[in-house]
Amino acid sequence: MWLSLTASVFVAFPAKADEVQQKTVQPNTSNSKSPITKINRLSEIPLPATTIKQWLSQSPTIDFQPQSLIQITGVQLNSTADGINVILKTAGGKALASSSSTQGNSLIVNISNAQLQLPQGKEFRQENPSAGIAAVTVTAVDANSVRVTVTGIDKTPVGKVVQSQQGLILSLTTRSEPAIELLVTAEKRPENVQDVPISITAIPRQEIEDADITSVSGISAKTPNFATFTPSSRNFILYSIRGLSNFNFLSRDPVAFYVDDVPYDYADFLNVDQPDIERVEVLRGPQSTLYGRNAEAGVVNIITRKPTDKFEFNGSASYGNYDTLDLRGGISRPLIEDKLFFRLSGKYGSRDGYVQNTFTNKDIDYQSGETGRAQVLWTPSKDLEVSFNASVDNYRDGAPAYVFFGQRDPYKIQQNFDGFSDLNSDTQSLRVVYKQPDFRLTSITARRFSGQKFENELDLTTRDILTQVADLDSTVFSQEIRLQSPEEAKSFQWLFGGYFESRDFNVGADGVRYGADAPAYYQQLGFTRIPGRNQTSAAINETTKAVFAQASYTPIDALTLTAGLRYESFNSYLDNRQDTFIPANGSAPTSSGQINDIEKDADILLPRFVAEYRLNPKIMVYGSVARGYRPPGVNYRGVNPQELTYEAEKSWNYEVGLKSSWLDDRLNVNLAVFHNPVQNFQVPVPNPASGLFADVANGDVSITGFELEAQATPIDRLTVSAGFGFSDAEFTKYTNPFTGQNFNGNRPSYVPDFTYNLALQYRAPTGIFARLELQGSGTTYLNDANQYKQGPWAIVNARLGYELNNLGIYFFANNIFGTEYPVILSTVRK
Repeated sequence: MWLSLTASVFVAFPAKADEVQQKTVQPNTSNSKSPITKINRLSEIPLPATTIKQWLSQSPTIDFQPQSLIQITGVQLNSTADGINVILKTAGGKALASSSSTQGNSLIVNISNAQLQLPQGKEFRQENPSAGIAAVTVTAVDANSVRVTVTGIDKTPVGKVVQSQQGLILSLTTRSEPAIELLVTAEKRPENVQDVPISITAIPRQEIEDADITSVSGISAKTPNFATFTPSSRNFILYSIRGLSNFNFLSRDPVAFYVDDVPYDYADFLNVDQPDIERVEVLRGPQSTLYGRNAEAGVVNIITRKPTDKFEFNGSASYGNYDTLDLRGGISRPLIEDKLFFRLSGKYGSRDGYVQNTFTNKDIDYQSGETGRAQVLWTPSKDLEVSFNASVDNYRDGAPAYVFFGQRDPYKIQQNFDGFSDLNSDTQSLRVVYKQPDFRLTSITARRFSGQKFENELDLTTRDILTQVADLDSTVFSQEIRLQSPEEAKSFQWLFGGYFESRDFNVGADGVRYGADAPAYYQQLGFTRIPGRNQTSAAINETTKAVFAQASYTPIDALTLTAGLRYESFNSYLDNRQDTFIPANGSAPTSSGQINDIEKDADILLPRFVAEYRLNPKIMVYGSVARGYRPPGVNYRGVNPQELTYEAEKSWNYEVGLKSSWLDDRLNVNLAVFHNPVQNFQVPVPNPASGLFADVANGDVSITGFELEAQATPIDRLTVSAGFGFSDAEFTKYTNPFTGQNFNGNRPSYVPDFTYNLALQYRAPTGIFARLELQGSGTTYLNDANQYKQGPWAIVNARLGYELNNLGIYFFANNIFGTEYPVILSTVRK
């Protein structure tokens, strides 16, 4: 929709040489402990902590209390195509508890429950066992622990630990680009994304930085069957995953959005900036037995960077056309060594509007605002971890620029009122994790407030007829508790959880203002209107109580069976609903439509079944059946009794999938096919007289589709990622309650028939960085009558930069060819 040319710089400052330890350098992070003789180029830096290799190098010591020490009876080195395998043989093949770190060019694996009993003595050492590896040593640290040290010749070797029937295998490689491995916590335990029997898109930190992903819109652009539709301001974000959208904004979102385990509840705040993102996991399909908040369509899990035990600073600044300014930074360091750490991060951004109101000679959709986040991490013992997070968002934006379909120049409009949209929120959360050899206990307590005030032009003319006004706020308190098996559990994993949520949604004002030209305009339509403000106020309280459980069992090595169940109770209560008219001439307000004590309750059982089978270590197939659910609720905009409540939305999701790795893990290809029949699909219906949504009807919908994703490293330093999602959604039973029109066979609103993404990226040894992206979508209908639609579109983004040590400078252009497409229906508004 616009051409954006921007230069970006980030700088990371190292701490004093005598204060911190040398550690793998991150793209915009500097960590060093002893004097640094050489700082790697960014093009030489390994992938972020979501890959196995840095997870090994940065993960804390595993909380494991052995019952008895295990004897390491032998060390064997086996050559592989990319390096070597170091095999530690144990008596009876017993499991060893290990943790990993790096120091200089050495990868260190510490084993805390072993004794070294080698035929050749108390130490094993092999010089130059493989190309790129200087030495492998295995030594006894003390009577209860053993250390494996692998020293690279010019770089730190990449390694992963695998338990086998022989004992422990450390698989090492020295190639420039590691295997494609991403660590995720989708099932509440660290595991490779290729081992999770769910259709999931994982985006690690390096890719987040390379693609400049800072919001939900950026995440959706890389996720098949995930589409967002945002006006040019942050006023409201519409989205859909697998054909299920938040078009019914009065109900719970069909997708559960989490930021550091805190559920986000209101669509107006989903697209605010998220600085310092560590990784993102997007799970598609119903999720009810692993997460506190139930989700019918999927989960978007955003994890930010955590406080570190070493000093760390990162910062970036960028400037582009439309006076686009983006400043962001973060700092982390310990307060008490090995015990108490903090991290501060934030962002400020602003830009001019894309659309000019030639009548007032002002930009409409300008943006300005800031986000701040503070985190404190306390680890009083190796068994206990306590973290406190707080964040603040404050945005002062212009109003969305609504235009007519077919308008000759969508960047120039004429209307008498510009409008505004103010957003603010604050969040606090406390997370406590307690680990024992037999279980893990997690408690997450959170409070989140979000508020919005906005005024928008409704008549889209230079006459003073109609203006939309709103003043809304929401406060959510949530408590989640999970008791689950330890991370080391192999053949049997289990989880029990409980969830409580209380939401207070207050409508201070929601309505329209009739201007000085309103009487004459409505007289032509046969109505009588006087200037003034007609608004609705109401209070809604929602309470959710749930218990859930899931267990996975591996009867044989290749087969894993999973079953889960959730019981959820939901209550929605509408009170103090009132219509008030405030005349513009200052006379006394009049009230009508007083409604109290409207209640809607429901409870449900939500099962989930999964079977996964490994054809070989690199290919896994799975099938799942899961019940989806979106609770019923109350409608404060309703007038008639039948409009004040609406029914629950229920679905079944049937899915089969394939996850595969090829060419020595240089290529990952994943496929998921799903069918999702939905009963009582919730449809917000506009009142033909006002254009505002007044009722929530229920119909039936059938959704069938698939997702295909691929990631490849065809040659060192060149990465390719691609995704394609197809969704065939249609109404099978739905009639508009206001007009009586039958919409059977129509597509639901805001559900594109396909989405796709492609990215090619290269980091040259000289420091040159280049990235090219293609993103697009198929046809999307913008109302249920299918009168308005957004046609297929495609945009191309490019980024070119130079990276030197801890400094990078980039030029990037978004939507190079200036593709234009409408993103929100102008005649029907929230």
